[in-house]
Formats: sequence, structure tokens, C-alpha cells
Amino acid sequence: MGAKKRRTAKRVPRRGVPARRSPLVDSNLRLIWREQRISRAEISRRTGLSRSTVSETVDALFPTGLIAEVGVGPSNGGRPPVVLEFQDDAFAILGVDMGASHVAVALTDLRGHVLTSKERSHPVRTDPVGTRALITELCDECLSSWPAGPRRLVGIGVAVPSPVDPRQPDKLSEVVLPDWQGALGLGALTERFGVPVMVDNDANLAALGERWWGAGRAVDDFAYIKVATGLGLGHVINGRIYRGATGVAGEIGHMAIDPHGRPCICGLNGCLATLVGAPELVERARTLLAEYPSSILAGTNLTLVSIEDAALAGDPLAMAVVSEAAEHLGIAVAGFLNLMNPAMVILGGGLARLGDVLLEPLRETVRRRTLISSLVACEIKTSQLGEQASAVGAATMVLEAALADSSLFPATTRKRVKR
Repeated sequence: MGAKKRRTAKRVPRRGVPARRSPLVDSNLRLIWREQRISRAEISRRTGLSRSTVSETVDALFPTGLIAEVGVGPSNGGRPPVVLEFQDDAFAILGVDMGASHVAVALTDLRGHVLTSKERSHPVRTDPVGTRALITELCDECLSSWPAGPRRLVGIGVAVPSPVDPRQPDKLSEVVLPDWQGALGLGALTERFGVPVMVDNDANLAALGERWWGAGRAVDDFAYIKVATGLGLGHVINGRIYRGATGVAGEIGHMAIDPHGRPCICGLNGCLATLVGAPELVERARTLLAEYPSSILAGTNLTLVSIEDAALAGDPLAMAVVSEAAEHLGIAVAGFLNLMNPAMVILGGGLARLGDVLLEPLRETVRRRTLISSLVACEIKTSQLGEQASAVGAATMVLEAALADSSLFPATTRKRVKR
């Protein structure tokens, strides 16, 4: 019997998108994007391609509007080279951060700059129907403030508070989000906006955002730890997000810190999430109120934000809560350092805005519990992207995919030389 034909996935066309362009076109696009300004002659020198081949690949990109001729560069003799410039504003990308208790949407350009953003509190865990409607509404609001609207949208990235198996991106953990019944169900976004929707875990995407635009730039091995309603970890190894065999890598919130501690939603006891998550910190502050009757938190509606504000003001009760959280978090970070030896740990989420109020006790715990060599090699710092890390990272996921396959950018008209 002859060899079986390899079956390939059918490519679903989106509006106005040509068949996949040549790998040389995609490769040269990435070079132009990275350099921002470069001539055809320099592309030829860098890649070893002939001048005619470079011209062919560049001509294939002009109809997208991604590049423009912007005048001439210095000449070493002979005809001055025409300079090509990548157009960061040619398209936009929507990044959605679907938190446990909020939805945030950011519209970015092709250089990771946030053009506009919207956010609203919402009971995401218990209201899937309302959450899907809110995501669409906030996407509409962001696009309405951008002159080009959906016509120049590349895609939508979605960050979810759940492990995501790359083979089944629409499937959510029924343990983490039981009311969603295992399905993200955002197909309506593709139908409404005519663009692909890509999904990954929120901590993974925050790590991706930090890697491209934030504290993790030029760092090949680091971990991003998100401290919010729950906890998650995005792990970058050799410059790439590590997801594990089924997308569950990084669930640091379910690392057992106290085997005899409180039960966790995952079914185990004493997980880090039962000690450091937002609801747990609020409950801990409420328990300690009797010991700190003069605290500025006494008689107030306790929230994680109010605890953070009080800690920044030096309130003893809030400082005690943060110190305990830093101790628990430091135990987990120390274990991670000993196991994986990253060059950096980036803390994100709500608690990260505390800066050194959180970092100093955390670093002290890590010092007591790590091998000297792993500690010396690691810098522990807070996120540069702040609360927008997951949304920006979600948009970056789409950008990364589009730079690898330029056919995700629809054709428009050729850009003329800027004079």
C-alpha cells in the first residue's frame, strides 16, 4: 500500500485576506518591523537575498499598508537608497483581559502602544452570558474611538483566568470556572468583527506582554506571577512561553504551602491561593481588625484595593496582612527559583503596586529559602505594564501570529513616499 497523503487543515479565509504569503515575505516583514526603518539594500545585506528578490518581497507587502517609502538614506556612492518604514498605525489589535471579577479591553497599535482601553467590574466567574456580552460591548466601544474601526483590525486576543490547552483553546477548566461548563464560547466575536480570536491563560499573556514591551525585554528566562483574585504564573524559557504538555504549566496558585490548611477550589488543602488571593487577604484583614482597633481600615468596606492603599500609608494592620502574604508568596517563589533558576521574577496584579512594601519582605523570605547561586542570578521586581499586562499581552499574541503569517493583515492600498 502506498504512503498516505498528509492531511492539512483547511484554511478559513477572512475578509480580503490573500493566501499565505511566501516565507521570505514574512521573514522580511519581521526584519522591517524590528528595525522600524531600513533600506532594500540593507535587507539584502542582512539576509543574503538578491536585490531583485528583496524588491519582490517588499512589493508584496505594499498593498497591506504595513510599510511605506519615507525618503532616501545616506549613500556610499551611487544612487541613494530608498528607506522603508514600518507603519505601526496601519492596523490595530484588540486585547481582552477576562479576569475573575472584571473585563478589560485594550486597543493597541502594532508596537504595543495602547490607543484606548475600557474596563468594567463584572461577576465573570458566575455570569458567562453577561461576560460574553460585555466583552463584545467593550470591544465595540474601543473600536468606535478609532477612526479605521473594524476594517483595520488584525484580530482579537483573549486572556482567561483558566488553564488553556493549545489544542482546545475554547475549553475552560470546569474546576476554576464551573458556571462556564467548560466552554469559552466567544465565536460571536469572529462573526461580528470578521477576524480571528486567539486565547491563552492570563498569566501566560501577561508574561508575553512583559517579554515584548515591559520588564522582561531582553530577558530569555523569567517568571511572571499574577496576584489577583487568584494566582497564576507565566513562565518564559529561552524567550518563549512554556505551557506544558496540556497548557497547565504555571498553576502556582495550587502549590501546597500548608498541607493542613484551608480547602481550595481545586480540591487540595493549603494551596497558595487560599493564603494570598484577594478574597483571602480581605478575610485575613477582617480577622485582624480586633488586634488593630485604631487601623484606618476599621469601620470601612474592606477590599484588596483599600488594604493596598492602607499599606502604602503605613497602616499597621495592612502592613501585617501584606507581610504575611509576602511570606507565603516568598515560600513559593523560593521553591520556583531552586527548581527553575530564572533570571528574573516579575510580580503583577493588584498587589504589585505596593512596590517595595511587598518586595522587601518577599525578598527576605526568598533569601532564607534559596540556594545562594539561584538567588544571586535572579532579580525580583514588579511589572512595568501594571494592570494592563494581560490585555496588552493578549494583543501581543495576535501581533506575534501576524508577524509570522503576514496574510493575517488584509490588503488595502500602497503607501506612497512621504515627502
